[in-house]
Amino acid sequence: MSTLILRLLREAVPIIVMIGLIPFFTDDTYLAAIYILMCALILAVRRDKHDLIFFAFGFMALFISEYFFVSTGVEVFLRNSLLGIMPLWLPILWGYAFVAIRRSIGILEDHLK
Repeated sequence: MSTLILRLLREAVPIIVMIGLIPFFTDDTYLAAIYILMCALILAVRRDKHDLIFFAFGFMALFISEYFFVSTGVEVFLRNSLLGIMPLWLPILWGYAFVAIRRSIGILEDHLK
């Protein structure tokens, strides 16, 4: 069981770090660059077969979803450096979150076999 928790934590830590960095950077461009660098390093060290597809899907699907949420007033961002509606770094965070979710599902499936 502890191995399962450690494997799941390994997938969650980059997202926790990314979210933790948000209050320390007021410039969304710098934060987006850091996120891109982090994602590139993580995927270079360990990339599963379809990680880039999941990253791209998460990036685009959540960009579109967030756009509609903001345009309908459901969501409001104080930082709106991407097209005046959301933070520039947000789709990058969502893209990697999709990769981490996919990997976590694989870990859980292996554990439940």
